[in-house]
Parts: sequence; C-alpha cells; structure tokens
Amino acid sequence: MYGNIIDQLIDALRVLPGVGAKSAQRMALQLLERDKEGAARLAESIVEAIEKVGRCRMCRTLTELEQCTICSNNRRNNAQICVVENPADLYAIEQAGSFQGKYFVLLGHLSPIDGIGPEQLGIDQLIERLVNDQVTELILATNLTVEGEATAHFIADKAKALGVSVSRIAYGVPMGGELEYVDGGTLNMALQSRKAL
Repeated sequence: MYGNIIDQLIDALRVLPGVGAKSAQRMALQLLERDKEGAARLAESIVEAIEKVGRCRMCRTLTELEQCTICSNNRRNNAQICVVENPADLYAIEQAGSFQGKYFVLLGHLSPIDGIGPEQLGIDQLIERLVNDQVTELILATNLTVEGEATAHFIADKAKALGVSVSRIAYGVPMGGELEYVDGGTLNMALQSRKAL
C-alpha cells in the first residue's frame, strides 16, 4: 500500500507480541516521519543484540557473556535454584528483589504434542547442576498452567530422587486484591496453599 520498503517495515514490526497491523503501521510511520534518528538507533540495537546475545552456559537465560551476571555473582546462594520457564519470568522474580539464589531457565514447558520433551528443556543439564553444585533446595516457579504443573511435577520427581528439597511457588490472592474480584480457581488454590501464622 505504501510501497515495498514501508510495507516490509510494517510487516517486520508485526513479529512483536501484541502488535497488529494498525499498531505496526503507526510505529513505522512514526519512525519514518518523526524520528529517523531513533529508528536508526533501534535498527543498530537490534542487529547488535542478534549478533552478540546468546544463552548463559549455566542457567540458559539471555546474556552477552558466557555466564550471566547472576550465575557469576559469588554472593548468590548456590545451594538454591529457582526453575522458571523463560527469561521474562527470571527478570520478574529479580525485580521483586527477595530471591538470592540462582536460576535455571527451561525455555518452555513439557508439551509432547509440540514435540517438547525433557531434552528440549535441558532437564539433564539441570540435574547435573543439582548434583555438581550441591543444591539443597529447588524452587519450582513454572507457570500455573496444566503444562507448567506437569513440568513442575516431572522435575520434582527427578530432584527428590537425588535427595534435593523441592518447593513450589505459592499461588492465590494478589497483594492488594479484594476477594470479591478474585476468580474461583484462584481462591481455591489460595485456600489449599494456606500457611499457619
């Protein structure tokens, strides 16, 4: 519609999650009409990230180093590993600021239909860390979906067989939440995972 190059830019922007045709069009026109310098910086940053960002050899999160800053931090607790599904989950826990252990990023969850088994999730690498790093607690922070729960149970069985203590993140009512607005499934989980005061 606008010409081959502009249409390609609009189409390229649609690869971003949550960006539809209209949003991509708006972004492309903004970059071309009002901020060509910003567009150039964006393009350079994307190219550089593609060339230089890889996976941490220990936890598998995104990093530009061989080992991410969390895994290379000697002040972190090596005896505690938190298992998450993706790097965004790791960053969310880090932003909360209370966890001082290390991580393992699965890069997904078990899904036999999609051909994702233990090998694709690096579970052998996780088991190796449990043994070699003398881990005493494994915290499972996979998503609270059917697949996330199945993945958590699979990993828990493997870790318990090695004598590692396994815990699961709590789920339930969010801070500041009002019970009348919380769905029934969440309330049921909150009641089941209650703790003594």
